[in-house]
Amino acid sequence: QVQLVESGGGLVQAGGSLRLSCAALRRTPSITTMGWFRHAPGKERVFVAANSRIGLSTLYADSVKGRFTISGDSAKNILYLQMNYLKPDDTAVYYCAARAKIAGISTITSDYDYWGQGTQVTVSS
Repeated sequence: QVQLVESGGGLVQAGGSLRLSCAALRRTPSITTMGWFRHAPGKERVFVAANSRIGLSTLYADSVKGRFTISGDSAKNILYLQMNYLKPDDTAVYYCAARAKIAGISTITSDYDYWGQGTQVTVSS
């Protein structure tokens, strides 16, 4: 069973930056794709970005393209999300997710097999 542990959330002013981290623990060789989703109050959980270990492809949601960067340290099994030029609309709980059964990037929450506990990001105006 893969365990995902996020860190790095917090409160930041609009225009600021934060970096989220996600450490993958146990059975990590089974992971094919890792990504980030976010859940804002009153809204559904939505895709932010993902990084496929197979093919080394990356995908971003249009709302974060050009501002957020997803990267990973394979040796340490850590996934990062560098968030720049943050906006109040980026306020949400951010979740790390991993796929292990099927390879490839997906923007659909149900396609991911493992989830972290979430970390709160609050952007003030």
